[in-house]
Amino acid sequence: MMEYRRFGRTNLKIPVLSLGGMRFQKSWDQLDFADISNEEQNKVENILNLASKYGINHVETAKYYGTSEFQLGMCFENTKKIPNIIQTKIPPNSDPKIFERDVMTSIEKLKVKKIDLLAIHGINTDEHLHQAIRDGGCIDILRSLQKVNLIGSIGFSTHGTSLLIEKAISTNLFDYVNLHWYFINQENTRVINLANKHDVGVFIISPTDKGGHLHTPSIKMLELSSPLHPIVFNDLFCLRNKNVHTLSVGISKEADFDLHLEAVSLLSESEHYIPKIINRLRQESINTLGLEWHQNWNRNLPTWEYTPGNINIPVLLWLSNLIDWLDMEGFARSRYQLLGNGSHWFPGCNANLLDVEVSEGQLLKVLENHINPQKVIKKMRILKEKFGETVIQRLSKN
Repeated sequence: MMEYRRFGRTNLKIPVLSLGGMRFQKSWDQLDFADISNEEQNKVENILNLASKYGINHVETAKYYGTSEFQLGMCFENTKKIPNIIQTKIPPNSDPKIFERDVMTSIEKLKVKKIDLLAIHGINTDEHLHQAIRDGGCIDILRSLQKVNLIGSIGFSTHGTSLLIEKAISTNLFDYVNLHWYFINQENTRVINLANKHDVGVFIISPTDKGGHLHTPSIKMLELSSPLHPIVFNDLFCLRNKNVHTLSVGISKEADFDLHLEAVSLLSESEHYIPKIINRLRQESINTLGLEWHQNWNRNLPTWEYTPGNINIPVLLWLSNLIDWLDMEGFARSRYQLLGNGSHWFPGCNANLLDVEVSEGQLLKVLENHINPQKVIKKMRILKEKFGETVIQRLSKN
């Protein structure tokens, strides 16, 4: 039985699981409908039908999710069944006319009369926030579209720093936010509390994939989260926070629903399971990393902007810890190789320039207030040795 929560001041009754539209589309490129086979289109239709059956009446997509909007729109037209809540996301633009055109194109692709939730996609920098909130900017365009009932509530999605997200929420111009928060990355805890104070809806992005590739968990993670599957544990960890309203579940095949639905079925029992598993995970962190490192590794670290070579030391140490603590090598590899290629979505660089263009001495200067600068550099060298040969790009190139 699906559970629903009030999505902040949107006042929408939103399911605790939202159908994310990034994984089931045919392509990341924009294609003609003739390029999409019946089988590929039927897959999207089947996923939508299952979501409806399970009570997941919120579908979330974006302009930059390739054929996702287009394929969803064709399903809506073909089946005459449209989920209660449609959400899409449009990137900010310095030219409000381009932004408005992009919104109208998404409405046309989705073949709906109204977008219930319209998010400005990727407020990741101060410049993006300025483009959104300045006089005549993106939000003013959206307000004009609200007046003619083409869109409902206005939100934003972000991979930005907690300080930037707090700044955006504090403008009081947004009704909801899409952000990252899950067991292995709780940096936005304070942000979620601020969102609650402003009655802003909270939507958690990609808890399974960015939460540690939990679709392909390590044996160690499986053991530590027992008797729950890591996906079930992570979903319950997020949803036991009543200030979190919904999680995006990226479905690429029908069976992907199963573990998330198991989590919903166990929601009322989350306090029986989650504290015990958290304690076990924390104790393992202390055992593997040492108490001093467990407590202090992220203190007095320079940000990537002020580090030689723009090396993102905080992220690199986090990835190193996840390998030592939870055997999350596959996840760490993908994140390491994205650094330097993720633009504002995943900023800063990996350690490939260490001992090439960036010397140990340069790094020791910016690490002088850290508990163990030599250990930091040793961990970065290990990551470079493991993962330094390959680079990857974001799925979406924008």
